[in-house]
Amino acid sequence: MLYAAPVRDAIADLWDLHAAGAVVAVTTNGLVGRDGRARLGRGCARQAGERFPWFAAKLGAAIVSGGNHVVHLGERLVAFPVEHHPLERPDLALIARSAAELAALATEQGWTEVALPRPGCGGGGLEWSEVRPVIVPRLDGRFVVVTLGKPSG
Repeated sequence: MLYAAPVRDAIADLWDLHAAGAVVAVTTNGLVGRDGRARLGRGCARQAGERFPWFAAKLGAAIVSGGNHVVHLGERLVAFPVEHHPLERPDLALIARSAAELAALATEQGWTEVALPRPGCGGGGLEWSEVRPVIVPRLDGRFVVVTLGKPSG
């Protein structure tokens, strides 16, 4: 079922949304170390690894077995690839593919609330003005794109 409403924007803490029951898409890269663990880099991927000690190993196994794709890792956490390697600039084509894969997964799983940080922005160095046109056509009202932080006031 596709929701006719457009993707929503919010200023929020991703982990508060997760605690409230939302699925969280964690922006990731495709690098796996010799130990089989994904290299989480910075931002929400690092935060996910700190909050969920199993995250890096499960993501690494998923990348090794299926490639650098969107995957539900458990506990309402989804890997959302934005770059192939943490030292590369985020890839707009990969972000577009990830948005399409996330939408398909949300439909398959019946998710109605999926939070996604601005992919490739922040530590990735992309501007929201270049990323927004790539993801918004692929997402709908089930998705909230989060500007990280706590609302003031």
